[in-house]
Amino acid sequence: MRAQIAAGRLACDGLIDPSAAVDVLDRVEAEGIETVRMVFADAHGILRGKTLTRRALVGAFSSGLRAPSTLLLKDISHRTVFPIWSDTGDAPMTGASDVLLVPRPETFAPLPHAPHSAMMLCRVLHPDGAAIPFDTPTILQTAVDRLRARGLRAVMGLEVEFQVFELVDAAREHVDATMPPRPPRTRGVNQGWQYLTETRYDAAEPLLDKVRRGAESIGLPVLSVEIEMGPSQFEFTFEAADPITTADRAVLFRTLVKEICARDGYLASFMAKPRLENAVANGWHIHQSVTDLEGRNLFAPEKTDALTGTASAWIGGLLAHAQASCIATTPTVNGYKRFTPFQLAPSRVGWGRDNRGAMLRALVVFGDVASRVENRVADSTANPYLALAFQILSGLDGITSGRQAPLPLVNPYDETAGALPQTLGAAIEAFATSSMYRTALGTETQDYLIRLKQAEWDRYLATVSEWEQAEYFTAF
Repeated sequence: MRAQIAAGRLACDGLIDPSAAVDVLDRVEAEGIETVRMVFADAHGILRGKTLTRRALVGAFSSGLRAPSTLLLKDISHRTVFPIWSDTGDAPMTGASDVLLVPRPETFAPLPHAPHSAMMLCRVLHPDGAAIPFDTPTILQTAVDRLRARGLRAVMGLEVEFQVFELVDAAREHVDATMPPRPPRTRGVNQGWQYLTETRYDAAEPLLDKVRRGAESIGLPVLSVEIEMGPSQFEFTFEAADPITTADRAVLFRTLVKEICARDGYLASFMAKPRLENAVANGWHIHQSVTDLEGRNLFAPEKTDALTGTASAWIGGLLAHAQASCIATTPTVNGYKRFTPFQLAPSRVGWGRDNRGAMLRALVVFGDVASRVENRVADSTANPYLALAFQILSGLDGITSGRQAPLPLVNPYDETAGALPQTLGAAIEAFATSSMYRTALGTETQDYLIRLKQAEWDRYLATVSEWEQAEYFTAF
């Protein structure tokens, strides 16, 4: 096996470590793994892929897997939104051609809820092994490399909110199988509105223990499990790490939660603002700091609590590109319903010191080596590779351009401060006119992201809403 993998195309091209691959094969044999789910994050951060039997793994480690390129060209409803049958040259991939999936052995993880099965993340490349510039993990890796070229590293923390509901009607009738399907009917697992209360945690502990143990069993370092603000809402936090590791953890955790809950008759949702009575919004707070290559935190104040030069420049960059970055941090139509004043979610572009209403919450204290900035604009639907890449590119631009943080906001909802986009359409426009992102990402990647989200926005605008029906049906 070792010789076959070492002589294979992936090893010869330097795309896989044969020793790591053989270690995975040994684990598969020793642990009785029957199938391995070879998955990758699509443009939306949703895991897709193929499931291989044990006998197919040597071939996958030798030559990779092939999958339709259209998996990178779909919107959330799973419609392909690029003209793949056109010869006009305005589609990034035509003819529903293949992409190459390259296994990442270091991500191999047996699944706690399916003990006979394991999961492994894959890189997505062109069939000839060339990088796909708009593949979102590639976008993040490029941003990380650009930061490192300046002698810097980013450290990112994962803090994610979600809800779990009991299924009442799973919506499995044939008429429900639309694109997208009819949402299931649900009810809560608790009454909620008892933020961080012990009795609510105890009641939910059997479910939360199953999720926590599942996360820990695949190597996700859980720090806290919390009862969040709203009914049936929870929050998990994890140890900080480099951006790639944090993004990997985010997509794995989101999938793990949904799969564990589904097996017990629950529906876990990371939707930004569910259309359910009394449901509250789900945010994803991105904790971030910058270190030098030796690991010294450049956000940690050395004398007073004043911002360091690096922290000030980074904040300045995040604020300067806040509107354009929303296409990555708030990628859905629904997410903009979360930007409302006085709801512990931001609505204005600004920063504050330990202020939970501000877009950027600066947690910088003299003597605290964990000093950091918390960006509260993202929601739990964000593709983590893209969201973290946009943090790095914005912050790095702040450093290279010599930006400085403005005065902090005392009132984070001050209407004199610049507003965040109120719709996905406005966010698309801000991103489309961003010269920084066009330079940093390249024209192909910027146009790809615009087309992908514009398709979603256009479908939304073409849909007749319940409000319209109530407003006009009997009035005219």
